[in-house]
Amino acid sequence: MHQLDDKTLVSGQILPEQVAGLKSQGITAIVNNRPDDEEPGQPAAAEIKAAAEAAGLSYCHIPIARGIGPADAEAMRDAINGAEGKVLAFCRSGARSTYAWAVAQAGEGRARDEIEAAAARAGYDLAPVAHLL
Repeated sequence: MHQLDDKTLVSGQILPEQVAGLKSQGITAIVNNRPDDEEPGQPAAAEIKAAAEAAGLSYCHIPIARGIGPADAEAMRDAINGAEGKVLAFCRSGARSTYAWAVAQAGEGRARDEIEAAAARAGYDLAPVAHLL
């Protein structure tokens, strides 16, 4: 997991059996940015959701296949702002989740250089979404 800000962390794919452990790390909400069936062997969104609910975590599925649109950024912003505590957003590598977070942050007026610095500290380059910041 890579921390983007005080509330938001990103990671690559998580597994249902890892969800209970996330709660013990202070995660209160999971945002899944992967479309189902993106690649073979990937757990379905419903599996992650069931594990999250069983662990007492909130869950939001915002599948992003190509590009970050305004609705994706708004949904990401709502999911993060609506969470009671720390949010873990995941996708295949963490990049799409970072992009969605970045565009959502820009929409809230956060300075571009702060967003880019936070993403860089987490190991992500925002060049693919720089035009949206």
